[in-house]
Amino acid sequence: MAIFLAFVIIAVLGLLLGLGLSFADSKLKVEKAEKLEELEAMMPGANCGGCGYAGCSAYAEAVYKGEAEIGLCAPGGNALAEKMGEVMGVKVEEKERMVAFVFCQGNPSVTGLDYDYRGMMDCNAASILLQGPNACKSGCLHLGSCIAVCPVGAIEKNSEGNIVVDKEKCIGCGKCTRICPNGVIKMVPYSAEYIVACNNKEPGALVRKECKVGCIGCRLCVNKVENSPFVVEDNLSHVDYTKDMTHAGDAVSICPQKCIIKR
Repeated sequence: MAIFLAFVIIAVLGLLLGLGLSFADSKLKVEKAEKLEELEAMMPGANCGGCGYAGCSAYAEAVYKGEAEIGLCAPGGNALAEKMGEVMGVKVEEKERMVAFVFCQGNPSVTGLDYDYRGMMDCNAASILLQGPNACKSGCLHLGSCIAVCPVGAIEKNSEGNIVVDKEKCIGCGKCTRICPNGVIKMVPYSAEYIVACNNKEPGALVRKECKVGCIGCRLCVNKVENSPFVVEDNLSHVDYTKDMTHAGDAVSICPQKCIIKR
C-alpha cells in the first residue's frame, strides 16, 4: 500500500509540474518579430559564414537588431540586399559581386620543388614543413584544401595542374581565402578582366629563380601603359580596379613574365 501511495504522489507531482511548465511557457514565450521572420525566410540558406556570422539566421537577427550591415550576404547578392532593405525600411547601395581568384600560375612545369612531399593531401599540413615543397613559398600548394571547402564546387584543378575558380559558380563566401595557408586566393570584382596572377613579394632576381611566371616588379606595366591602372608595391604588381581600365590590356603583351592575364 505504501509503494502504491508513493507512486500516486509522484504521478500527481509530475502532472502538476508539467502543467506548470506548460502554463509558464505560454505566458513567458516571446513572439518572434514579424520583420525578423521575413528576413530569415528570404535568406539563401547557404550558411557559409561569409557574412561573418554563424549562419543565415544569425545574420538575419544581427541585421534586425541593427548590429550588422545589409549586403554582407555574398550568395544573396544585390537582389537579397534590396529585399532586406525593403523590410528594414532603408535604401541599400548596389555593390559589385566579388569572386575568388587564385593568384598563382606556378604549376610544376614553371616552378621547382625543394623536396618530394608525401604527406597528407592538405595545403595546411604541407605548409608546416618548410612552408611546403614548392621553391616559391608564396605560391599555390596545389593540394586542394580550397576545393574541399568550396560549398558550390566552383574550384578545380585544371589540365595544367593549376587550381582555378569558376567565377560563374563562385558565390563569394570567402571560405577558400580563409583555408589557404599562403593567402594565394583573394577576392576580386566579378567584372575584373585583367589580373596579375602572382603572390610573390620577393625581389625580382629571387622570383626568376623560383618561378618562370612570377612577377618581378619590373614596373613595365606601370611605366609603359597609358593611364596605367597597375600599382607596384613590395616588388609585386596589382591592379587598382578603381582606375580607368581602357589601356590595361596593353600590359599583357609587354609583361616579360606573362603573369598579367586576361580573364
